Amino acid sequence: MNENTNLNQSAIRREKLDSIRQERIAYPNHLQPEHTAEELFSAYDAMSKEELESIELTFSLAGRIMQDRHMGKAAFFHLQDRSGRIQLYLRKQDMAEQEFLASKSWDLGDIIFASGRIFKTNKGELSLYVNSAQLLTKALHPLPDKYHGLTDTEACYRMRYLDLMVNKTTKDRFVMRSKITQAVRDYLIQDDYLEVETPMMHKLAGGAAAKPFTTHHNALDLPLFMRIAPELHLKRLVVGGMDRVFEINRNFRNEGISTRHNPEFTMLEFYRAYATYSDLMSFTEGMLAYVTQTVLGTTTVTYQGHTLNFAGPYRKMTMTEATAHYGKIEESRLLTLDGLLEVAKEKELKVDKSWDIGKLQLELFELLAEKELIQPTFITAYPRSVSPLARSSDEEPSITDRFEFFVAGNEIANGFSELNDPDDQRQRFEDQVKAKADGDDEAMPYDADYIKALEYGLPPTAGEGIGIDRLCMLLTDAPSIRDVILFPLLKNTAEEG
Repeated sequence: MNENTNLNQSAIRREKLDSIRQERIAYPNHLQPEHTAEELFSAYDAMSKEELESIELTFSLAGRIMQDRHMGKAAFFHLQDRSGRIQLYLRKQDMAEQEFLASKSWDLGDIIFASGRIFKTNKGELSLYVNSAQLLTKALHPLPDKYHGLTDTEACYRMRYLDLMVNKTTKDRFVMRSKITQAVRDYLIQDDYLEVETPMMHKLAGGAAAKPFTTHHNALDLPLFMRIAPELHLKRLVVGGMDRVFEINRNFRNEGISTRHNPEFTMLEFYRAYATYSDLMSFTEGMLAYVTQTVLGTTTVTYQGHTLNFAGPYRKMTMTEATAHYGKIEESRLLTLDGLLEVAKEKELKVDKSWDIGKLQLELFELLAEKELIQPTFITAYPRSVSPLARSSDEEPSITDRFEFFVAGNEIANGFSELNDPDDQRQRFEDQVKAKADGDDEAMPYDADYIKALEYGLPPTAGEGIGIDRLCMLLTDAPSIRDVILFPLLKNTAEEG
């Protein structure tokens, strides 16, 4: 359907609306459906045509017209409500004449109210025999072609309301997202975690290595940052005696947009006193097995052609083990600065002169190994210099008690035993301040109040963040993060300016 045709149809629809305004209230608000399509199918679809004829109950539905077929004194409509679709059958002799005549001017996309009795057609399709119907909302623009739907990916993102309306796969995906989030929440609450809310605007952009969005509070004349992570506030709560807390909420990071990144995204962060990063790896295995089984009915998931097993236990490798394995190099070469520089040159990794051993190890891991981690895998032993909030290993202080969790080449989670030594944390913050002065835009600021909180005493604690959007990508087989965010951030179009 070309643009001129759409404009013509829109003009005709607006003329119909103008006629309605002259005759009656154009947008009535007094009719409420008592049933849904799914309720009728669940209760009556298994019954025969003859059995349904004995049911004299009246049912009422409301929804959008998705298909229509007129036959003189009768018409068929497919009505779509929040639960699904059902066919309506209208006959002139069964309805008030004015109502039946009005139905002849209905268009695809119009929202209607209808009531009647249930029956099955000769072809066995459960339908509603309508005795009363009314237009509730006039759609002023035509729907996409019923055979091809809304197929332009960009248009789906920009007009999500239309995408949801005509593409069942999209709606099913977001229904699934809601169920995934609820299953995650249920699993935590069952283990005595308390759900909390912490500020979305921070005086300091801390808690993660990322570039923040900035804003300003006029009344206080105070510069503020949209939070990049809730971590430091949640750990303050653990200091205060809330031993198990979690938050599912938005983070904001002023970074590039890709199939895995949106500047505004949803994270789960949870913290548990008297636990270690090893405990959280086991907890994550249990949580994901529960979520997949609860939502999908299986722990086997297909994602972009890969068959993934979330039953556990999951594979564990250190960062240097994974880099050596997938990069096909000797692990010993990854343990010295000279060796790392040689490998970087061989693998054509552009090296910044400010990088230390830890940063080089991380960059080589991301280049050589990350995309190869298809099955659920924990990567451990992250360098201290790239883990400013993680506890150092007792056996090897240059690495931390930290893991990242990968599936299908994507980082899904990051967790560690929390650094609760205030003097060590003070030094880490000071190192971060120096890194920022040297040009690292993602380095953390010095948070004096957080140091004071640690000085009051943070019990041994482990914490983890899980990207809800990326988890939903995996469990709904979505190739892009935009497919699981209702309104992803996009560049302006020419019309938007």
